Amino acid sequence: MHKPKYKLITFYKFVNIPENELKQVAQEHLDFCRDIGLKGRIYIGTEGISSTVTGNIWQTKAYKWYLDNSKYFQNIEGFDHKASDVDGHKFPRMSVKIREEIVKLGVKVTEEEIKKYDKRLTPDEVKRIIDEEDENYLILDMRNDYEYRLGHFKGAIPAGTVNFREVPKLLEKYGEKAKGKKILWYCTGGIRCEKASVLANMKGDTEYYAIEGGIMGYINKHNDGNWLGNLYTFDDRVSTFVGDEHTHITIGECCYSAKLTDNCENCRYSPCNARLIADKKEYKKHMGFCSEECLEKAKKDGLIKDMDFDSLNYQNLRNDSKNNPENKQKNLEKISKHLEENLAGVEFNHKFSQKEEEIIEA
Repeated sequence: MHKPKYKLITFYKFVNIPENELKQVAQEHLDFCRDIGLKGRIYIGTEGISSTVTGNIWQTKAYKWYLDNSKYFQNIEGFDHKASDVDGHKFPRMSVKIREEIVKLGVKVTEEEIKKYDKRLTPDEVKRIIDEEDENYLILDMRNDYEYRLGHFKGAIPAGTVNFREVPKLLEKYGEKAKGKKILWYCTGGIRCEKASVLANMKGDTEYYAIEGGIMGYINKHNDGNWLGNLYTFDDRVSTFVGDEHTHITIGECCYSAKLTDNCENCRYSPCNARLIADKKEYKKHMGFCSEECLEKAKKDGLIKDMDFDSLNYQNLRNDSKNNPENKQKNLEKISKHLEENLAGVEFNHKFSQKEEEIIEA
């Protein structure tokens, strides 16, 4: 039997939804998505909707029909051209949550403000700017540092934001540096930068532009080598290949060895869970820890995620320690000995945890 093709759909829409209707709108949305078998996460608020879901072709077509016939979500921009082919569901369940802001910047915007102050460039316009190295624009990558290191547009510089809600400080910082220039900033789906552009353009000091459809809108239209490396995505794909054998360039550097790699992992010490760009062999060699600090802490509390390449079952040992407290010290000694034996002679590049404060996608 032919397996149906799956699509990952990501979109947003700024539209005014009365607060007293939010619960009903969210519940109806959740009921429909569950009924047709979609999986993903959706945020709904008085600002509008931000949605990322996966489903087969028939499920996504049914979802588009639902949106087109809904009270607030008709005429969604980019529903089709931002869609990506995937091999199945990329989320474990369907979730619809009500949020104060559909993307957190600490300030709400209205549909009217979006229409008045929104400035976006099409993927074709962005292509021209990059191809011609147009010096009238400063290109800023507004994502997490590890996302930038994995892949970014040619000529883009990392904004270096610790938290995206610090946009007002960021505007002051780059307002001086970019005097006389227009700022083109981008993020994965476009929602963060569109809202930030509106807030920035309301100040009137500098022109701020977002990419129509974000990175996804661009790479789904242009396979031209202007995107370097892989694209980090907040689903189970994690590191998504961009381009083909002729246009793809790997730029990610392994955190252990500086080897070039497109592979992403997480630190195995659960309280850290740092996103790592890491060569698979080096990751296993270092037992999945990002730093000396995480290794030492893991020896003391055993909060280590089980992995196929490690024969020890840490979950079972933690359960045994919980059910039989008298065994806790013995189990921790077993863990410590196991790690020391497997990491004998292995050195870490980093003394301390590599966890970054997250810039949340939506």
